[in-house]
Amino acid sequence: MQSTQNYLWKTEDVLGQGATASVFKARNKKSGELVAVKVFNNASYLRPQEVQIREFEVLRKLHHQNIVKLFAVEEIENSKQKVLVMENCSGGSLLSRLEEPENAFGLSEAEFLIVLSCVVAGMNHLRENGIVHRDIKPGNIMRLIGEDGQSIYKLTDFGAARELDDDEKFISVYGTEEYLHPDMYKRAVLKKPQEKAYGVTVDLWSIGVTFYHAATGSLPFIPFGGPRRNKEVMYKITTKKPTGAIAGIQEQENGTIQWTYELPITCRLSLGLKRQLVPILANILEVDEEECWGFDQFFAETNDIVHRTIIHVFSLPQAVIHWVYIHSYNTATIFLEEVFRQTNIPPHHQEYFFEGYSYELEPNLQARNFSRTTETCPLILLSTEPEDQVGLRYRDPALEFPKFFPKVDVVADCSTAKDVLSATHQTLRISQSLQQCQELVLRGQYWVCETLKAEWLRILEKKQTVTATLSCLQQDEMKILLLYESIAGNGELPEIKGLAELKTRLQAVSEEISWCSHSTSSEYQAVVRCILCEVRKKISQMKEDRSIQQMEACLAKMQLIYNQFKKNRKHLRLPYNEQQIHKLDKLNLGHLAKNVLSVFQDNCVQQYQAALLAHGIRMRKVFEIRKYLKKLNRSLTTCSAEMSGCQDYLHKALDELPQRLLRVKKTSSAPAQVYLTEKHQDVLFGMQELQDQMKVVAHNLQRNNSIIQRFNGGAFTPSL
Repeated sequence: MQSTQNYLWKTEDVLGQGATASVFKARNKKSGELVAVKVFNNASYLRPQEVQIREFEVLRKLHHQNIVKLFAVEEIENSKQKVLVMENCSGGSLLSRLEEPENAFGLSEAEFLIVLSCVVAGMNHLRENGIVHRDIKPGNIMRLIGEDGQSIYKLTDFGAARELDDDEKFISVYGTEEYLHPDMYKRAVLKKPQEKAYGVTVDLWSIGVTFYHAATGSLPFIPFGGPRRNKEVMYKITTKKPTGAIAGIQEQENGTIQWTYELPITCRLSLGLKRQLVPILANILEVDEEECWGFDQFFAETNDIVHRTIIHVFSLPQAVIHWVYIHSYNTATIFLEEVFRQTNIPPHHQEYFFEGYSYELEPNLQARNFSRTTETCPLILLSTEPEDQVGLRYRDPALEFPKFFPKVDVVADCSTAKDVLSATHQTLRISQSLQQCQELVLRGQYWVCETLKAEWLRILEKKQTVTATLSCLQQDEMKILLLYESIAGNGELPEIKGLAELKTRLQAVSEEISWCSHSTSSEYQAVVRCILCEVRKKISQMKEDRSIQQMEACLAKMQLIYNQFKKNRKHLRLPYNEQQIHKLDKLNLGHLAKNVLSVFQDNCVQQYQAALLAHGIRMRKVFEIRKYLKKLNRSLTTCSAEMSGCQDYLHKALDELPQRLLRVKKTSSAPAQVYLTEKHQDVLFGMQELQDQMKVVAHNLQRNNSIIQRFNGGAFTPSL
């Protein structure tokens, strides 16, 4: 037990160790509050006095939520050694987080965004105070669990930090070699003379390596045998890196270096975030200071990511989910363009559904006013044109599973067990993504088919209205023609010829409506019902599937074995009985891994592939039906417009009929007066009857126009 005036700790409660100091978990003697104390070793006192006190001075100057707080500087009671009393970050470091098997392929997107936000905010505070850290790495980024359960990351270990303005240089070398700027690496690791002075941008290189590590679970630059065993090649990789490359790996001894310009497929980040992040990594992982970004541009680009809104979009025809990063003030027009960049579906072809409703995006609607989406509740995107199916891209997790060597080696076995556990986590994540994709596909298909059903009903209603209107117009046309013929006598009035042409036009409308009537009763309605039946059946089957639960059960057992292997690793040699148990655990771990892969390949993958095949068939049918319905709608709309023109002509003919009667009376002889009077009365009676009927026609046409408007812009409300 050691103590200062206000704090005490056990030397076995080690939180971390470095070259010059160790950090212990301690308690306040009065309040019992947990803190961390940094105790310096003898090597630290070999440094110049100004270097020893520099960390104290730097920490006193910094006050930020993403910088570890300094509570006090005290002395150990028996040795008078100075210690730093700091806040205790119970979540460990970012490095310890990345070393957990579930994060072997990088952090989740949500967690990575927190790391990005916290590190950028902390670094911005350092630059505002003119401080260069010089040892940025995951081990020096601590994690605190906030009251809301969310992670808070904080920069720590300012033993190498010093005050330095943007235009100043330094020549001393500090840092951890995998994260060192190549110029510093040459002098510190290779021990070669380097006359070049270093600027504040050395921190940017370290941040780039750290962000890559957090995103992928691996270092970006790896020579054959590892960075610590092949230092010359490590230096070559970092200094010969092509512009734009963000990683370089040498897979064989003396082999060529494989450069990559994108984050790996195993990375858990979405395409939307990768598109934002890769240019940043490419521009801060530049050896040439002239080519490397400065902090101003780095802060501008990273803060641009942090302050964007995420809209989750599932492209139904392609069967792929996207995370679309846009600013809250961006309009729907910009959103549609960003979706186009990720899906290649042009904005004018994009249609959206959300929670069972058609989702209309007004061009000037700002993203802050969009409905809130999640991975499990995204906007469903449908294209008005056929799209090629893409599906989920992933690397076969079977390639990630290592094999155990028969010989008992507690260190090697623990490492292999960790790799097996990591591969299992990755397999489980891929399986969950495959299942989620199937669920979204079925949900989208259900909504689209419900849309088609609603459209069928609207078309039937529209067709009935159009048919009724046509019948009235044909009757009116016939009666008006008879009236004109009755007053024409032996002569022929111009209106009679016009009414004959009108009859031909109405006949054409009648034939078009007849075609529509036949079409709306075709097999397409049966196809929609069949698809809905299939979707409901598949949803029911998916609820009964236990593949994910089986894999989770295997994972829990594998975790227990790995925990035991970590305990065994502390011993150089196991007793005979424990060695036998260890061998059995290795066998069990191998069997569990095989079970996981079997469930993945035989259940998850096969079901997913079958679902994609069925999805492709259904979507082709859906597209054909949607196309046909639009054709029917256009035909009925054309018929309605044509009948409106016919109705106008009939109104005009009816309005002119009294004038025709007057002209006939003036030219008639006296003996015919009685006949004309009777005919006149019949015509007037017919005109009154026609006016009443044409009011009905006008009402039907108005109702038809209302249906057209609802058909073109109406919403539907299916539920799943």
